[in-house]
Amino acid sequence: MLEDNKQTVLRYIEEVLNTGNTALVPEFISPGYVEVYNNKQFPSGIEGAVMHIKGVRQTYPDLALTVGFQIAEGDYVATCYTMRGTHAGTWMGIHPTGREIAVTGVNIDNVVDGKIVEHGGAANLFEVLLDIRAIRVAGADPAE
Repeated sequence: MLEDNKQTVLRYIEEVLNTGNTALVPEFISPGYVEVYNNKQFPSGIEGAVMHIKGVRQTYPDLALTVGFQIAEGDYVATCYTMRGTHAGTWMGIHPTGREIAVTGVNIDNVVDGKIVEHGGAANLFEVLLDIRAIRVAGADPAE
């Protein structure tokens, strides 16, 4: 079961997130799907997952996640990944910069009966904000 859960998450990344093929979302996401942020659950369902993917791919149309490794315990799968893409759409009020980004992060997914029912995680967005020059280090040369 642990390997099956890891495969479900891996296939979701490869077949949906990396391609933008939201038609496949119902194969991987439960209708009762929730996103977890700051220890709070936000019901999203299949429609919310689709909207999230479309929004991210609008900002980063060439989005690609590379899985470093996965660990599974019980119904939970932890996935360490690197996401790469080009900042081509408005993100957090930041206009497109055309800059390539790389984000490292960890996702935690709860997989029940072959479908993802809960998703949360953490990503290093500080480096992305530096990469797209949305923020600068105090005292740094503005020309850099």
